[in-house]
Amino acid sequence: MKCKGDIGAVLGDYNPEVGAWIRFNPLDGQGVKDINVTDYRYALVESDNMELEKQNAIIKELELPVACLVHSGSKSIHAIVRIDAADYKEYRKRVDYLYSICKKNGLNIDSQNRNPSRLSRMPGVMRNGKMQFLMGINLGKANWEEWYEWIESVNDDLPDPEGLDSVWDNLPELAPPLIDGVLRQGHKMLIAGPSKAGKSFALIEMCIAIAEGQKWLGFDCTKGKVMYVNLELDRPSCLHRFKDVYNALHIKPNNLANVDIWNLRGKSIPMDKLAPKLIRRAIKKDYIAIVIDPIYKIITGDENSADQMANFCNQFDKVCTELGCAVIYCHHHSKGSQGNKKSMDRASGSGVFARDPDALIDLLELELSESHYKYLKNKVACQCCINYLNQHVVNWQNDLSQDDMLSQSAMIEYCKQKLGSNYYKELDHLVNEARYSVEQISGWRIEGTLREFPKFSPVNLFFEYPIHVTDDSDVLKDISTEEAPAWQKAMAKRKSPEDKKKERKAAIVTAYSACKMDGDVSVNTLAEYMGVTEKTVRTRLKEHGGYSISDGIVIEKD
Repeated sequence: MKCKGDIGAVLGDYNPEVGAWIRFNPLDGQGVKDINVTDYRYALVESDNMELEKQNAIIKELELPVACLVHSGSKSIHAIVRIDAADYKEYRKRVDYLYSICKKNGLNIDSQNRNPSRLSRMPGVMRNGKMQFLMGINLGKANWEEWYEWIESVNDDLPDPEGLDSVWDNLPELAPPLIDGVLRQGHKMLIAGPSKAGKSFALIEMCIAIAEGQKWLGFDCTKGKVMYVNLELDRPSCLHRFKDVYNALHIKPNNLANVDIWNLRGKSIPMDKLAPKLIRRAIKKDYIAIVIDPIYKIITGDENSADQMANFCNQFDKVCTELGCAVIYCHHHSKGSQGNKKSMDRASGSGVFARDPDALIDLLELELSESHYKYLKNKVACQCCINYLNQHVVNWQNDLSQDDMLSQSAMIEYCKQKLGSNYYKELDHLVNEARYSVEQISGWRIEGTLREFPKFSPVNLFFEYPIHVTDDSDVLKDISTEEAPAWQKAMAKRKSPEDKKKERKAAIVTAYSACKMDGDVSVNTLAEYMGVTEKTVRTRLKEHGGYSISDGIVIEKD
């Protein structure tokens, strides 16, 4: 009252053409720089390139914890926002967050106002004929903590919970299958297996099956466009593989336009960097599947760390969500024995790899015995004969029974009689080639861990380079993948007393025959040849029973 409305009488005179300012954070009296600020209470939010009404509306809509709102007397509003930071470091962090929220919500603020010693317009004074006035106090949330919790809740981009009763009678459609009984469109699948399992070939087979609407390892596939992200092979090798697999599968390439290949060997980057680049290239292509081969090239972080691998796998979710397509990728088994593990525990690294995808397909090698290879060689030899006879002999089937057609000896004998020598030589060459190719075949069993479908029965197949072929004859059905304990393996390797005795007798015969070439054979000569003592030689000769000793000379009995 004493100043009678003259604010200059209290604070000193000011220039009414430019207005007056105040500092909203307390200072130490030693200066007016940031180092002189003693308490980090407030920050300034100001925009000078937006309509005043829009500035005011956004500030109130954001519920900023405003201590006071001041009209600058010109084209901006100054919001003095409660920060209440403990120190300068926390102040900068909170102001950066505050400014980012303002910008995201359309308030184009002046970022030069972020320092705590900043000046703000003082209400109650004139500025070039217009009043700098107070528009409001204690607006929005009460303090920083309350505002921060609120703004995080409204900006988390998460959907709201929904009541089951609201959708019970109107459930959303399930995503259609991509691989029938295994994987839906828009979901994720991991193929895991050891080296030499042909995982890359299996993925290429899958790409072709999807592109052409064919079966993959016995499972029906939905026809559509697919992208194969090649991270391991050089471009020529990758392209040749696709053609080789097409030819081996005997599938006509009617829909080559459905396959896109992104060759990134030597250019691979971590998945968190690759995902946005992949999405940008695929967004308009209407892919129903993205195949990434292999993931070790793009893993971000330690593959044994659960939290880091969870973040890594989240990138696949991002691709699925943005593109609305399935993501399929492969990974290798951990080191060591796998036979006694569950299929979902064989992939290398964190258990996240097995638990994150909607479908896990695991390949485990089956140990083929001599009898298996003998059966397969008989089968391919018979098939070679049948194919050759179909080309060169009319009505040959009338001469043979079904049993004959399943016996390579019967078929080869028939071909000798029916074909001329030149034809038979050609057939013999084909049969030998087929038998040799069998020696390169390996056996595999596929097991699945599925989230959307019931578990399927294990699928047995052969890897006949460059493709996998299902075992329709059930040759592999009874092969066990479980490995015996170490003590059982040791027992199995342990020889019986009878076998050991046979080996000792055979060793004596071999040594005697070799030494006899130089004349008479002495006990000492046998001992040196066999690397044992003379006493051991005498014992083994006695055990054999077919030799006698006279004056140190070993004589073979008649």
